[in-house]
Amino acid sequence: MKESAEPGMGEDPALERSFRGHKDAVTSVVFNPNMKQVVSSSLDGVVMVWNFKPQLRAFKFVGHKASVFAVAFSPVGDIIASGSKDKTIRLWVPTVEGRSTILSAHTAPVRSVAFSQNGQFLISGSDDKAVKVWSMQSRKFQFTLSGHSNWIRSAQFSPDGRLAVSGGDDKTSKVWDLERRTCLQTYDDHTGNVNSVQFHPDGNCMVSCSSDKSIKVFDVRTRSLVQHYGAHTGPVQSVDFHPSGNFLISSSQDSTLKVWDLREGHLFYTLHGHEGPSTCANFSPAGDFFASGGADEQVMVWRTNFDRAVEGYVLAATTKENVPPAARDAPAASKKAGGVARPAGKDGPALPTPRQREAAQGPVGNEAGPTRREPRPSAGPSQREQPETQEETAVPAAERAAEARAREALQATAPAAATEYEALASTLQHIVGQLDVLTQTMAMFEERLTMNEDKVMRLERSRITSDTGTNGDRAKPASL
Repeated sequence: MKESAEPGMGEDPALERSFRGHKDAVTSVVFNPNMKQVVSSSLDGVVMVWNFKPQLRAFKFVGHKASVFAVAFSPVGDIIASGSKDKTIRLWVPTVEGRSTILSAHTAPVRSVAFSQNGQFLISGSDDKAVKVWSMQSRKFQFTLSGHSNWIRSAQFSPDGRLAVSGGDDKTSKVWDLERRTCLQTYDDHTGNVNSVQFHPDGNCMVSCSSDKSIKVFDVRTRSLVQHYGAHTGPVQSVDFHPSGNFLISSSQDSTLKVWDLREGHLFYTLHGHEGPSTCANFSPAGDFFASGGADEQVMVWRTNFDRAVEGYVLAATTKENVPPAARDAPAASKKAGGVARPAGKDGPALPTPRQREAAQGPVGNEAGPTRREPRPSAGPSQREQPETQEETAVPAAERAAEARAREALQATAPAAATEYEALASTLQHIVGQLDVLTQTMAMFEERLTMNEDKVMRLERSRITSDTGTNGDRAKPASL
């Protein structure tokens, strides 16, 4: 189900394509880095390569002798890896011929496969309770990481390839040092099976999801829990970070996909697309699309939209005509990591407003700094008053010299005072700009909440109308 776009907010995530061809539940989806294909695996034992060009038919790779649980694309797009219930890993060439190489070392079903970012290694997790690392150059097994006490459902490399993370049915997630081949940390915060794990793009955090319906984010440096989401009403099947690291997508047996804003720490979108459990979801390399699979045997490709929508909203908010003068006079907002823009202030000095320039320069025709105010004679003074006025304005030479020196001293300190005033005014201007952006953002969320409330009311009225019609039919008296 696609929500309507909100005014000034751009578009919500939109379903672009759906692919049908599997004969059982989809277990994994992943994009080709060249964005010409999306690959899926299924309990039907088949790997499907779906081409985005309508004139090209899908490639159907048949070779596994049982259900396929996981699929992965190498970073350069030349190899597809798949893990199966038949205890093997297959490396496929993504062409119409579908030639494959078999890797055998596990003694139980393989539930997870993933490439390192440089494409030189493959990691796999299996029901044999072992994590194994493979060399893609030699196509040979390298070493095993042992420590789990039950099936392993997910294993991934860190972005720099030094660490790995795994999770499984022993309800734990483990972080591994690949050079020393030892476990660095075990997280046992979940109360159910850990179904999926992944490193944050910066490598400092990892996320896990579980059958206990929750998602947890851990800092691998401090080895502490930093975020917890009571995410779904059913077991959470998969999680995947947006390449920016600002968003997370999750799929669940409650049939929904959910997008989480990690910067604010709350739910951002709930998407209803699959009929039945949503089994997997994965962002494209650039984050502009994501794919999902479900028990309804469908693969869906969605356009993200929301990462650009939030950025565009904030940028528009800072350039509206009703923005306070201090914010309008500031330089154009600059883009920062995560796609959120903020007014200039820290990155460079803000331009002073006309009022600030006038205060710094003083009135036209006068020098900056304090000025001496001379008494103004009254119009038409009498002859008797005039000598008294002349005596009052007559100042001895010594006194005039002292007064001149005092004026020079005041003028010497004026530039420093003006500079300090400008710095303070610039800081206040930056604060005003930030407060305005915050106000506009709160207005955005208020509009979103209002729209959701309206939709709930419409659905409730529709349900009441339907129930009334049904009860009315039942209440009709029999004719005599």
